[in-house]
Amino acid sequence: MAIARRRIDLEEGRAALAAWQAAVGQETGPGTPPSRTVLATAVRYSLEELTARAPGNSVEVRVPPFGVTQCVEGPRHTRGTPPNVIECDAATWLAMVTGRLAWSAAVDAGRVAASGLRADLSELLPLL
Repeated sequence: MAIARRRIDLEEGRAALAAWQAAVGQETGPGTPPSRTVLATAVRYSLEELTARAPGNSVEVRVPPFGVTQCVEGPRHTRGTPPNVIECDAATWLAMVTGRLAWSAAVDAGRVAASGLRADLSELLPLL
């Protein structure tokens, strides 16, 4: 299987994710909202990291408007809407990536739309 090509520099991605975490605040309360650039870089970096850890094409993860990736080993999808799709907003995605929000809690709260038999990232999240 081919190794996913990264577009976001690892250090730049880690820095954006750290900046996002600092911006959303610690347990004492919310901080300053992150810039759109920080948000976009953190999302794209984390999607690339997910693909690096779970390569494949059976699940499509969408975080509009910042990025989309295919991951998880299994049947390859080539046309139309993929059978396994996960979609959420950037804040929800980054909260799951960093462990601030559990996969099951996000799904139960309706913050994640997940369809298909393989559309479950609970074993892969948090990434950090």
